[in-house]
Amino acid sequence: MSRRVMLREIAHARAGDKGNRSNVSLWVYAPRHYAAVRRQVTPEVLKAAFGGVLTGPVERHELPHLHGLNFVMDAALEGGVNESLNLDGHGKSWSAMILGLEVEIDD
Repeated sequence: MSRRVMLREIAHARAGDKGNRSNVSLWVYAPRHYAAVRRQVTPEVLKAAFGGVLTGPVERHELPHLHGLNFVMDAALEGGVNESLNLDGHGKSWSAMILGLEVEIDD
């Protein structure tokens, strides 16, 4: 049996930034959820969910031995800290936004 959960229920994330690039690492708490997250949280899903503010390319790097995914998102900070009037020019909100996505997991 499967169910839909918000990523924050099964994972945590950390964000960093440099200029107009944001880097978010997503780590599942339980290794059994890694395959489902890997399958469902893709650059295409991020672009579909956040295309209005995520205007550049998205790369995903997999860390299967650590049960994590790292996303590098270009043109994700409206110009970056020194160019944007965005309240979060550093990109920390990307972690919360991604953790708000839903995925389907097996019970």
